[in-house]
Amino acid sequence: MKAEVEVLQPGLFSTIQDFGRRGFQKYGVPLSGVMDRIALKTANLILQNQADAAVMEITQMGPKLKFSASTKIAISGADLSPKLNEEEIKNNVVVKINEGDILSFGRPNKGMRSYLAILNGFKTEKVLGSRSWYEDLTRHYKLEKGMKLQYEASEEEKFETHAGIKFHDSYLNSEEIEVFPGPEFEKLPETLKSHLRQSKFSIDKNNNRMAIQLSEVLENELEPIITGPVLPGTVQLTPGGKLIVLMRDCQTTGGYPRVLQLSEKGINMMAQKRAGDGIRFLLKL
Repeated sequence: MKAEVEVLQPGLFSTIQDFGRRGFQKYGVPLSGVMDRIALKTANLILQNQADAAVMEITQMGPKLKFSASTKIAISGADLSPKLNEEEIKNNVVVKINEGDILSFGRPNKGMRSYLAILNGFKTEKVLGSRSWYEDLTRHYKLEKGMKLQYEASEEEKFETHAGIKFHDSYLNSEEIEVFPGPEFEKLPETLKSHLRQSKFSIDKNNNRMAIQLSEVLENELEPIITGPVLPGTVQLTPGGKLIVLMRDCQTTGGYPRVLQLSEKGINMMAQKRAGDGIRFLLKL
């Protein structure tokens, strides 16, 4: 039976995401998908969902949602103080939902992005093989008040188990971001290479699903490159000396030198950083 989640309040910026759409970058279509794959996998595993079942990605300030039928949910990633019918609930556990229940969020305690999984995933429209929302490609690109999202109602009691999942959330606060040298790394002077290895950087207020800019300004004497491929995790050095970390909704090509490349773990960690947070690059040679 089809059921619906009604959006009573949309929150700051919430979207539906899965692992993203692969195979279309050559046409200029971004990969998209969840910013933090660790949290996605954890939330879906708790519910025994398929690993790539669509979830709701919630950024910093959560929405208020009303469920029309029984189901089960799990929340992972950032701790945004979730509540069910005004009663506090925990991350990383199965939560039973009844008809008319209201889920809300409060103060962000740890991390930037939280992930709401629902039994068997959100049943939004697939576009190019993915349910991930992206502006100008999918019908919606963020939650809006009054919107209704479909899911499968379930009274199934398949969670009578003594198994548990231990979620290691230390990565939400860790400052060390794992990176590898980018294609233009060797063109940097030794002083700048050393600066990238040893210095602390801070997350600028200019950050979103496309890219996260760092606040510090570096001396940049590199010439722009011929437009080349980029992907999530590519760290570009702009002519003005700013570092820009490309994220899941990034473009597919770029003309700024690609000085570093985040590992998959590094991307997940970067996705949980808020404006003002400090990071250090842990360079793997």
